Parts: sequence; structure tokens; C-alpha cells
Amino acid sequence: MFKVLVSDALGEAGVQLFRETDGIDVDVNTGLSPEELKAIIGDYDALVIRSATKVTEEILDAGKKLKVVGRAGIGLDNVDIPAATQRGVVVMNTPTGNVVTTAEHAIAMMMALTRNIPQGTLSLKDGRWDKKKLQGREVYNKTLGVIGFGKIGSIVADRAKGLRMKVVIYDPFVTPEQIQKAGFEGVTLDELYSRADYVTVHVPKLKETTGLLNKAAFDKMKDGVMIINCARGGIVDEDDLAEAMQSGKVAGAALDVFATEPPGECRLFEQDRMICTPHLGASTREAQTNVAVAVAEQIIDYLINGTVINAVNVPSVAGELLQKIGPYMAVGDRMGCLQAQLADGPVKSVVIEYTGDFKGMDMAPVSTAILKGLLTPMVKYAVNFVNAPIVAKEMGITVTESTTAEAEDYTHLITLRVATENGENVVAGTIIGRSDMKVVKINNFRLELVPEGHILLIFNQDRPGAIGGIGTTLGQHDINIGRMHVGQEKDGDRNIIFLQTDTPVPPEVIGELRTAQMVSSVTPLEL
Repeated sequence: MFKVLVSDALGEAGVQLFRETDGIDVDVNTGLSPEELKAIIGDYDALVIRSATKVTEEILDAGKKLKVVGRAGIGLDNVDIPAATQRGVVVMNTPTGNVVTTAEHAIAMMMALTRNIPQGTLSLKDGRWDKKKLQGREVYNKTLGVIGFGKIGSIVADRAKGLRMKVVIYDPFVTPEQIQKAGFEGVTLDELYSRADYVTVHVPKLKETTGLLNKAAFDKMKDGVMIINCARGGIVDEDDLAEAMQSGKVAGAALDVFATEPPGECRLFEQDRMICTPHLGASTREAQTNVAVAVAEQIIDYLINGTVINAVNVPSVAGELLQKIGPYMAVGDRMGCLQAQLADGPVKSVVIEYTGDFKGMDMAPVSTAILKGLLTPMVKYAVNFVNAPIVAKEMGITVTESTTAEAEDYTHLITLRVATENGENVVAGTIIGRSDMKVVKINNFRLELVPEGHILLIFNQDRPGAIGGIGTTLGQHDINIGRMHVGQEKDGDRNIIFLQTDTPVPPEVIGELRTAQMVSSVTPLEL
């Protein structure tokens, strides 16, 4: 008998599915403190959550029997995925169950903001008739700027087109051809800012998107612009938005998400033209039923049959094959992640070459791992080991694979070529011994890089003192170098340096390195 704990509110249809399944014993126990959850999690094989439960390393340590964590929804910011992977715990989500609901909420927020519906309701209930004060505007013929053209952003764009709005799209990971094919206009971010009457964000919360809409962004926008965020808290800088609304630059804002939830005291609540909801984007009966049933079906299928669906950290591969190709999947995933950070512009094509003695191995899971590593920095939790090839196809990326038995320098070598509109990058990797991952080539440079941790990619002139100067600068800022890998350009006069540091290098230190003599470029990487 497998024991399942539901620790957050879950649609009754999902709970009932657990109860009706032979071999499953389900407990619903919501509102647990971390200490209470830690005390009981050791009795359970599966944990079902939404956004409230924090699945920390401490909780995972206590869950000695835990086999799977399932999120009824898409976001997994509240799950320590590396810690779960290290302990062999499968982490699943339900990436498609609430996309329509969230998109519709963004449209509803835009309309409510435009026509002052919340303010009108409050004024009437307060005995006032503020008809002139609450004059709105039409959305017809206005320009909506959509940042992020994934599943939700594309639905928002489609609904806005139905309202006869002009829609412009910015997504650095989707080619202009794909956006145009969908019937919209792709633009640069600055162009979107300058043209949009409304700006709505539909991107995952990443290092690159945190604080994306800040003072610098607002300064580039039209006077009287309106802001909608139903994606993730923290993508809009709340203090900068409050300042922009106070000055009149931003005429109104509609937020469903906040940097801290519940937000407590918030400067934005002082603004009359600010409307908000308590993270209701996915809160409809339909969506909650969809994700509840989906997560229950996935967990049951995994516990009873061993089938993995929508896992973000584990491939759907039989154990015997996984033992053989698992290390190659790991290095492939890291190579894909590295390529994503090297890419200059939307990815157009991916070529995966297997060279050497891969005879008898099914390399399809490795190719999937490569695509997942490549796409995850772009779309985060919307991609997993099951849907990575489908997501690549939806983004207009052509994927080609080839296998050659003749080995050259390495018994097994994986070469990944990724092309954008601005050029191509080549990364090659292999496994040394049983499981040691190594990246052995980046473009024309040969090296042996362990692809993990905080890394600085530095191009510099191959002259005495160049590397010493870099080390001195980092030392002055108390940044310790864990590993250093140096490669030389074939028939050239440049070095490529990979510095792995114990802690992330702050932006100001990166700026200082970029101005150093004999340094051509510095790019921070996270692997």
C-alpha cells in the first residue's frame, strides 16, 4: 500500500481519484507548519502540493520513503529540485492544466483596470456616484505589448486580437518567423516599451527576468501606460512601479502576483489606480479540477506502474538503460544549458552528433536531455523530459541527429551545434571513466571543463599577465576560484578561460573584469 499526503488544498476530483485507486492510501492534511510536515513526511511515498508547501532539503531528508512530489500547477519555485534529484525523488508538475485560466485572468485584469470596475464597485457600496471621476478608456485599437510568447502569452495575444487590439510580441527565445506565423508582430523589448499602451508579462521568474519591469523600463514606455502581471511576483519591481504611478508615468497597474505572498504592507496599495487579486490566475473550478486530476493520475501511474509523466528532473527511461546512458544524459543536459547561455538570439536549429562506440544504446533519451537543458533557461518549468522535443518543435527549432561509429580523440563524444540568426556555437562533451562529465570543446577551443556551478567564461589575449590580472581582481573582492580551465584558440592568439567560483560573481565585479587590459569579454554562466 502506497501512502500519499496531500498538504495543500486540492480539487476534490483529484482526492477522489486517489481514494478510488487500489493500492493507494491518501491523507489530506493542509496548513501544516514546516515542523509539522517534517514530523510526518517520513510515513509517505508521495507528496501532493500546490504553492503553499515548501519542499526544502530538510523536508526531503526527513522523507525517507518519499518517491515523488507532484505539483498541481506549473510553478516549482517552492521545491528544491536539485536536492530532490540527489535523493532520487521524482518531481512532477502539470504544465498545461491552467494555461487558459491564467490567460483569461490577465485579460480580465486588463479590462477591469481599463474601466475602473473595482473602484466603481467600492464607490457605489460606499454610497458615492463617481461617474465622472471613474471615466475609462477603450481597448479597441490600442496596442498590447506581450512579453513572453509561451503557452499563456500566446493565448493572451489571441484573446487581445479578438478584442481588435494591436498586439506586439517580445520573446528572445522565439524566432520572428514563428511569431509572424501565429499572426503577430515580433519586436525588440525597447520597441515594445515605446509602442505599447498596455504591457503584460508572461515569462518565468529567472535571474534574467527578476526586476525586468523596473525604473529603466518604465522610463522607456509611453506616458499613461498600463501594466499587468499575472505571471510571477518579482518580475515587476514593486517600488519602481509605485514611483512610476506616483509620477503619472504609469496610469494604472493590475497585479495578481507579488514578490512576497501574502504581500503585507505594500506601497502600491496606496495608489488609487492599482487593482489586485490574491494570486487567482489559476483559480477557476475548471483549472483546479484539471490540475487535481492530472497530478493524481500522474502520481498513481508512477507509484503503481513506474511510468513517469511530466517530470522535471527524471526521464521516462527503464532502469537498465538509465544505468548505461544516465551519465551521457547528465552531460548532455549541461551542454544544452551551456549552449542556451552562449546563444545570441532565438535558436533556429540544433544538430546533435554522436561519435564513437554508442553501439546498442538508444540515444533518444540523451537527445531529449540535451533539448531539456537547452530550453529550460528559456521556458523553465514548461519543459520536461517528456515534452522537450514537442516544445522545440513549437518554438520552430529544427532538430537533427546523426551517429558515427568512428571515434577520434574520445571513445564516446557528443557534439552539439546550435544555430541562431547571428551565428553558430559548437560544444562537445564526453564522460571520463564511469561518470565524470567533461566539456572538451567550445567552438575552436579545446579544454576539459567540469560543467557545474558558478562559472565565468572569459576571452582574453594570450599574453603574459592576463590570467594573473583576472585572479588579482577576484581576490580583491574576496571571490575564491574553485577551478580554472584554460583553452587556447587553434591557430589564434586568444585564450578561453573558465573560472569556477565558490559564489556568484557580482555584476560590479564582472564590469571591472570587462574593463581590464587584455580581456575581450566576460560572460557569467550558471550550470
